[in-house]
Amino acid sequence: MAAAKVYKADGSEAGSLDLNDAVFNVPANPTLIKQVAVALRNAKRQGNAETKVRRLVSGGGAKPYRQKGTGNARHGSTREPQMRGGGVVWGPHKRSYRQKVTPVSRNKALCCALSDRLRSESLYVLDALQCDAPKTKPMASMLAHFRPNAERTLLVTAETSRPVLLSSRNIPRVTVRTASDVNALDVLEAKRIVVVQDAVAKLEERLS
Repeated sequence: MAAAKVYKADGSEAGSLDLNDAVFNVPANPTLIKQVAVALRNAKRQGNAETKVRRLVSGGGAKPYRQKGTGNARHGSTREPQMRGGGVVWGPHKRSYRQKVTPVSRNKALCCALSDRLRSESLYVLDALQCDAPKTKPMASMLAHFRPNAERTLLVTAETSRPVLLSSRNIPRVTVRTASDVNALDVLEAKRIVVVQDAVAKLEERLS
């Protein structure tokens, strides 16, 4: 059975915690992880880029100049793609980039990512997170005890907490997610993952 050390807010050890093998001891599946990560990234794209083709550009009813005698190439309209202010050829149009991924695949990819972070000793379990008021300094001090100078940090809590969100928003490259909405992309982008102990049970309940 997979196990993880439990730490206090000051960085000292507070024991160990047995983890569910179905969530935290899953073999790596790079193909599945890439498929889900690409789908999650594409879901963030707005797809609002829009260009006008020649038929949508107003004006251009008359020839810009006469057909012959000017020494220039012949043009029939100022709205042609090669003319300034004309239509756009093969330009982008509004579309949806979403890809269909089953909930089973999303959960499986999340388990693979969590298991990989646990095996690489980048996942830390925090016994409790006491944050009654929004203060950045205690939060930054607590995170500094776990793998200092990590590029990106993911903090997973059991429930949404406004003081926690306000305390961490001024810390560079720190993301806060609840156990119910964390996904594989959040885990993959983070180099340091701190999971509150009560959030571990919710993760196991959700994913197992």
